[in-house]
Amino acid sequence: MTIARSRQISLQDTPYYHVVSRCVRRAFLCGEDAHSGQSYEHRRQWVVDRLGQLSRLFAIGICAYAVMSNHYHLVLKVDAEQAQGWSEWETLGHPPF
Repeated sequence: MTIARSRQISLQDTPYYHVVSRCVRRAFLCGEDAHSGQSYEHRRQWVVDRLGQLSRLFAIGICAYAVMSNHYHLVLKVDAEQAQGWSEWETLGHPPF
């Protein structure tokens, strides 16, 4: 049964969350393609770089991560104090005029 995200996340209980995401159809994002023999290992760094960019945009810290061939694990910390200190313009991602 699906549970609404607002009922799953409770910052009063813990700011830390383990997040997992897997490629569809058992596809491989990183590593070597068994059919073509082509290596996609360079994509692993793409994921790591993007995580760094996103952690600077949102009030979420990355405590730990593992990028596997067809999935990744993240341990994230929600920084509610930082987010509450943002102005409306910072929240929207626009500079004040």
